[in-house]
Amino acid sequence: MTKSNTAWDLDRNPPRPSLTYQIVSLLLVFPVFRGLFRGHTFGNFNVPKNGPLVVVANHGSHLDPPLLGHALGRPVAFMAKAELFKVPILGALIRACGAYPVKRGASDREAIKIATNRLLEGWAIGVFIDGTRQSNGRVNNPMAGAALLAARSQAKLLPVAIINTHRALGSGLRWPRLVPIHLRIGEPIPPPATRKKSELQATTNQLQIKINSMLDQGILK
Repeated sequence: MTKSNTAWDLDRNPPRPSLTYQIVSLLLVFPVFRGLFRGHTFGNFNVPKNGPLVVVANHGSHLDPPLLGHALGRPVAFMAKAELFKVPILGALIRACGAYPVKRGASDREAIKIATNRLLEGWAIGVFIDGTRQSNGRVNNPMAGAALLAARSQAKLLPVAIINTHRALGSGLRWPRLVPIHLRIGEPIPPPATRKKSELQATTNQLQIKINSMLDQGILK
């Protein structure tokens, strides 16, 4: 196996955005983000342009995946239920936007393997560190999956704070509230040196502290 086919090629160029991805960004995501929610991002200069990247964020709303996937300046792939790829139009749309299928009931090990293969291709992989939406929009019970992905691939970890989506369209809200939604992007964090539980947990704790500290800064002034 050559270097260019492994995750150790940390300078590998990411896949080029598809035409569908660009159309969705320009005609749907950005008008909603910038217009309706007065969206802004800060820290795009922290986003590595090349090589595998694990993007780690808090999760307060169903708005988070499209915003995180289109606001960093490079495509971010997320796992999605395999059944969604069979739905006409929707399947082609989410695939073009970088989503990758995971079968219902698949083990965590299988999901990690699929995500690692995406990193091998130079993708940025999005991970919501709590796994599920949090009513307060903060990182409350972080899981070590992002740190494990980084340890397997030696990809950097990029902490991102998504501010106010839990207020805009959080759990229990039927209609969106047009509050400002802002993203703060932190400096990349090195991957754990090994897959030891203690090191994975230390990196996970570091991500939790960093993301919550950026949330505490509030919306951009």
